[in-house]
Amino acid sequence: MAKLIIAAGTGFLGKVLIDHFSKTFDEIVILTRGETKSGGNVQFITWDAKTLSGWEKALENADVLINLAGKSVDCRYTESNKREILASRIDSTQILNEAVLQCVNPPKHWLNSSTSTIYRHSEDKQMTEAGGEIGDDFSMNVAKAWEKAFFETETPLTLKTALRTSIVLGKEGGAFVPLKKLARLGFGGKQGSGDQFISWIHETDFARAIGFTIAHEITGVVNIVSPQPIRNKLFMDAMRKILGVKTGIPIGKQLLEFGAKIIGTETELVLKSRNVIPERLLQHGFHFEFGNIAKALENLNSK
Repeated sequence: MAKLIIAAGTGFLGKVLIDHFSKTFDEIVILTRGETKSGGNVQFITWDAKTLSGWEKALENADVLINLAGKSVDCRYTESNKREILASRIDSTQILNEAVLQCVNPPKHWLNSSTSTIYRHSEDKQMTEAGGEIGDDFSMNVAKAWEKAFFETETPLTLKTALRTSIVLGKEGGAFVPLKKLARLGFGGKQGSGDQFISWIHETDFARAIGFTIAHEITGVVNIVSPQPIRNKLFMDAMRKILGVKTGIPIGKQLLEFGAKIIGTETELVLKSRNVIPERLLQHGFHFEFGNIAKALENLNSK
C-alpha cells in the first residue's frame, strides 16, 4: 500500500495536496495539532511538532513525507512573532529528522517546505536554484536556517528535497482570495511602485510539481514557482480584466505601511520582488498546466 504522510496538513496547502494525492496513495496520514481521527483513507494523528510522543510510528513504511509546518508569516514581525516563525520551522524539521532516523523502514522521500523568499529582492536578475542570490535579512535568514536544519542531518535511507515555494494561488485559499476582494472594492491598482515581480503558482501546478518531484526523485532544492514571474502592476491589470473591473486605485508604499499595521501584517509580502524561475523542474521536463497568469486567474475565477 502506498503511504503518504503530511505534517501540518490541515491548512490550505495540505487540503490541496490531499485532494491531489487521494487516488495516488492508499493511505494518507496527516500530522495535526488537532484530535486523532479517521475518515476514508485519510487518518489524522496528533503531534506537537516538537517532541516524540507516538506519532512517529506512523512514519514506518511510508513512501513519502511532506512537511508543511511553520507559523504563517502573514503577521507583524514583532520579536515574539519572529521567534515563533523561526522556531516553528526549525523545531518541526529537527524532530522529523529524529523520527526518520528512528524508523526501521523510514519514508523513501521527504519533501520539506522552504520558500522562494530565500532569494534577494530582484527586479533585474532571474533567480534559479543554481544561480540565485541569497541575501541577509530576517526572512532570508529564516529560510537559510530552515534548510540547514533540514539538510544537516543525514538520512541515508530517505531522499530529501527542499521546496522553495512561491505565492500559491487557489480558489479557496492563498493570495488570490484577498486580492480578488481588493480589486472588486476598487483597490486593484499597482501596489508600491508596481515594478516588483511576483513569483506565483496555481494550486493545481503546486500539487503536480510536488508529484513530479517525487516521481523523478529530484533532490536538493527545487523552486516551486510558475515559469513566468510577473510585475505587480501587470498582475493587478490581469486580475481586474478577469473580474471585469475597469479601474483600480493604486496603493502607495506609505498607505501600504499604514494598512499593514491595521490588519497585522508586513508590507514585505507585497513589496519584495520575487523574480524566481523553476529551472530544475523545466530541465526535468515538467509541463505547467497554468504557466500563464491570465489562464491561471481565469481558471481560479471560474465556478
